[in-house]
Amino acid sequence: MRFRDDEAPDGAQVTVDAFLEQADASAVRVEPGDDARDLLPHLPRIRLIEVNFPVYGDGRGYSAARLLRENGYTGELRAVGDVLVDQIAYMRRCGFDAFAPDQPLDEGDVANALARWPHVYQPAADEAVPIWKLRHG
Repeated sequence: MRFRDDEAPDGAQVTVDAFLEQADASAVRVEPGDDARDLLPHLPRIRLIEVNFPVYGDGRGYSAARLLRENGYTGELRAVGDVLVDQIAYMRRCGFDAFAPDQPLDEGDVANALARWPHVYQPAADEAVPIWKLRHG
């Protein structure tokens, strides 16, 4: 499931440590415990960053996504692993634009989840304008 129009890159087979040792890698997989800040100097050459969610309750990937987007990463940011439909809207707000869940998600459920809250209350990595700013300029 992708929210991008460009061609999908192949999956990332390289860990952050292995990526940092290679000059030609263009895709990387961030595991819980990896420091996404290590990738910041290399963002221009990365086409795909996969962020692994081994269990739904591990929220470290949200922070990694937001950090990467706020530092200018424009390539595909893919959430992989234990990704649930009720997390999709929050993951999109943090900057994820592609998803490869362990279990398939119903597209109708995903559309409903994304449309459930038309307004947001705080700024994030997406372009949504917080409702307080809409009200008060």
